[in-house]
Amino acid sequence: MGFGRRFLLLVLFCFAFSASAAARFAPLIEEFRRPTALADIFDTSNYGKLQLNNGLARTPQMGWNSWNFFACNINETVIKETAEALVSTGLAALGYNYVNIDDCWSTATRNDKGELVPDPNTFPSGIKAIANYVHQKGLKLGIYSDAGVFTCQVRPGSLFHENDDADLFASWGVDYLKYDNCFNLGIKPELRYPPMRDALKSTGRAIFYSLCEWGVDDPALWAGTVGNSWRTTDDINDTWLSMTTIADLNDKWASYAGPGGWNDPDMLEVGNGGMTHAEYRSHFTIWALMKAPLLIGCDVRNMTAETLEILSNEEVIAINQDPLGIQGRKIWSEGNSGCSQVWAGPLSGNRIVVALWNRCSQAVTITVSWEILGIDNTTSFSIRDLWKNETLKGNVAGSFGAEVDIHDCKAYIFSPASSSFAN
Repeated sequence: MGFGRRFLLLVLFCFAFSASAAARFAPLIEEFRRPTALADIFDTSNYGKLQLNNGLARTPQMGWNSWNFFACNINETVIKETAEALVSTGLAALGYNYVNIDDCWSTATRNDKGELVPDPNTFPSGIKAIANYVHQKGLKLGIYSDAGVFTCQVRPGSLFHENDDADLFASWGVDYLKYDNCFNLGIKPELRYPPMRDALKSTGRAIFYSLCEWGVDDPALWAGTVGNSWRTTDDINDTWLSMTTIADLNDKWASYAGPGGWNDPDMLEVGNGGMTHAEYRSHFTIWALMKAPLLIGCDVRNMTAETLEILSNEEVIAINQDPLGIQGRKIWSEGNSGCSQVWAGPLSGNRIVVALWNRCSQAVTITVSWEILGIDNTTSFSIRDLWKNETLKGNVAGSFGAEVDIHDCKAYIFSPASSSFAN
């Protein structure tokens, strides 16, 4: 075969491979028609690089997790009653459909077959029975394990047992795995987490894979091919300092998230009592805007009306579950240590979510200019307040501002009043 013909075949092969690869690995984020400056602000260039694409996590996961409130004080009654409460409060109908059991569900050792065993004192019916109960409620069950030899509470981990444990979880009807990082023998997470991905896939059951690597090795850089979400930070606790610190740490990785794989700044503390109502409203708003998992961490069987009001705000939830799937981020700050902040992100339908977040020690007026958003000053928007659930103004151009109480957060949707974003 002549050189010219071989070269032509090589070119055709490369073209065909490139086209098929592009079709396979194309980002799932839909196009947002926006000016170049806005595209730069809400960069998504790091999303979609060999994304896991296991059919799950098209939007961030929603549900409940046992750890923040109960820690090790869990049992099957708590899990069943939580499933009932999610349904009876209407939270399940809003999308909170994962009921996730965290650490301490198993015995301290494996059985003589090398299998994990539910603690007979706290889970006497077994995990499969609980999964069946949860499924009958229209919900999904999550379980916990660890990419180490032990879990953080020194139960057996799944390191070197990935295939057996994944098969066991699938046989029980588990829908979600939170996979922690304790007692990891110093093995790099890039080596420890993929084997469980492969093991879960081999079961043939769709199991959401949540990496809890604590952000140690910057999982946003590599976990997109491994899990459906990845922790970007250490554990949250129920304080204003912890919540705000974690929000800032998670913000760094915004360009890596999208449908199929999400940055995870840890579970919600809303309702656990360590923050004010305004601070919890800020917590929920920013987590929703960042496309973070919305995993309730309080006792939903005994929520206050104020807690339920925050967790059940349909318009804020819709921001989190928006199909465009672009993580919002902090785009502007001023004042003492940058305490007056604007966070924003693009939404489907050429809309923008804007949050005015007051992290100052007194009430402040926060104004967002169209220049900050990268939008022409003549562009007009109608503006809807997501916490008042009312449309405030139409045909606003140039800038918009509001007074925000101490540690509170106001959230708005800017909808174009004209065809300003059309091609």
